[in-house]
Amino acid sequence: MARWVVASAWPYVNNVPHLGNLIGSILSADVFARYLRLRGEDVVFVSGSDEHGTPIEIEAIRRGVHPKQLTDQAHEYVSSLFREYMISFDNYTRTENPVHIRFVQEFMMKLYRNGYIFEQDDTLPYCPRDRMFLPDRFVVGTCPYCGYPKAHGDQCDNCGRLLHPTELINPRCAICGGPVEFRKTRHWFFDLPKLQDRLLRWLEESNLPANVKNYSLNWVREGLKPRSVTRDNKWGIPAPFPGAEGKTIYVWFEALLGYISATIEYFEKRGEPEAWREYWLREDTRTVFFIGKDNIPFHAIIFPAMLMASGDPYTLPWYISATEYLMYEGEQFSKSRRHGIWIDEALEILPADYWRFALIKMRPETKDTNFTWEEFYRIVNSDMNDDIGNYVHRVLSFIRSRFKGRIPEPGGLDDKDREFMDYYLSAPERVGKLLDSFRLKQALEEVVEVARHGNQYLNAKAPWDAIKREPERAATTMYVAANSVATLAVLLAPFVPASAEKLWRMLNLEGSVHEKGRWQQAAKPMLEPGHEIGKPEPLFRKLPQDFPQRAPKLIEEARRRVMEKRPPLLRW
Repeated sequence: MARWVVASAWPYVNNVPHLGNLIGSILSADVFARYLRLRGEDVVFVSGSDEHGTPIEIEAIRRGVHPKQLTDQAHEYVSSLFREYMISFDNYTRTENPVHIRFVQEFMMKLYRNGYIFEQDDTLPYCPRDRMFLPDRFVVGTCPYCGYPKAHGDQCDNCGRLLHPTELINPRCAICGGPVEFRKTRHWFFDLPKLQDRLLRWLEESNLPANVKNYSLNWVREGLKPRSVTRDNKWGIPAPFPGAEGKTIYVWFEALLGYISATIEYFEKRGEPEAWREYWLREDTRTVFFIGKDNIPFHAIIFPAMLMASGDPYTLPWYISATEYLMYEGEQFSKSRRHGIWIDEALEILPADYWRFALIKMRPETKDTNFTWEEFYRIVNSDMNDDIGNYVHRVLSFIRSRFKGRIPEPGGLDDKDREFMDYYLSAPERVGKLLDSFRLKQALEEVVEVARHGNQYLNAKAPWDAIKREPERAATTMYVAANSVATLAVLLAPFVPASAEKLWRMLNLEGSVHEKGRWQQAAKPMLEPGHEIGKPEPLFRKLPQDFPQRAPKLIEEARRRVMEKRPPLLRW
């Protein structure tokens, strides 16, 4: 049994996450962590609220509050939403906590003592109107590589290149829109060029997927440059370096270290303060990161470089699953234009499992994917309700009405029976292989196929006719079908945990469907003849025919309702 650390990118809590944020990292990571647990693996699943940095500091200034007031409200609210989505974090923490702050400062001092941190004057953008140095994200201009006119000072959102503000063409202040000046200020830098050869060798030998590996290799081969690890903003972790008073650690460097500090905090709460080392300082641990494609350089280059520079035998990233963008009706999600669906608004329309299922079916694994209400409607009504829900209800209702709610004793199996049994009992292996290769979308489609085959099997066997003339043949059909439903309950558990648990209870099986080792059980019949099932209930409900047309109005109504629920500092 391997040890696993499953980590999702830390959501920046200057606002409520939207559906693109959810599928880009958090939901995908949850599906994978749940699958590993069902397989009996030793898993720690961590993430947290990323709450430092200038965007939050500026927003707090605008609202006339201390940044921590803003992030306290945001962290509590966002945490509650993740619970509603049944995200199974072992520890969802925050960057403004003593364990994280202590670890970051100690870690950065290791890099300093090991000769990977140096200080020098840097020329940085300064806004004369706002009278402040501007961190990278608050400088916008034209990207010198691709010509994108809205690139930020740390990264171009179009081509993904990491930038320095001085590289931007026509740079301007993102706060007031005015031109910026460049002034000298003292900063501390991470000496990435010292690690270039080690990073190159590691990347070439790594298990990383092609999109992550190729992007990172090209970036490293072009030549690494030192990166500033300090900033002039006040809201952040104080830099621990000698002479760095008044400086804070750049939010990206400290957020990456949050994966480790969250693990430390988790085990400290359990009374096992040294157990985290078994997950971060052992070669046989597999660390898996679920991120959006814009975060590749930080996770595949800067984070492993920091771990190497520490001098400790840290576990380097084993796999980085980087999704493409989920678009909304053809455009990017936009808070300023109110364009998109935020995760609290979504829950006002339908329960979490509907969104979990649909988002995994739309997961942008190889290219940007467009969320449309028509496709959402099709997924819910066809895949969820007609294929899965209808099949489950057909089977359980028939057993309830014709076999007094008990699994019938099967007779001899014919070719159709054996063929269907072989198909669904081998499904855990097929679905597992897809999840092992991080193809979550295809894995869920394979689960749906089990139900589709089940409906075809019932139609071919017609037990409602057979029970009149050949009751033994009808009994065999329903024994086979009932056990396929039990297998489905386990296969659905990582994707729609509440619905899978509801189905498990309808089957009247012991414990929870989410207990360890269920995946292996799903590869063999789980319902013995004579086992009594519970009362069948519809697993899902269909959406009305006019749902796609009514959806924009539903979002408007949902938005009005959530504005009453959101903490005051998170209201638009």
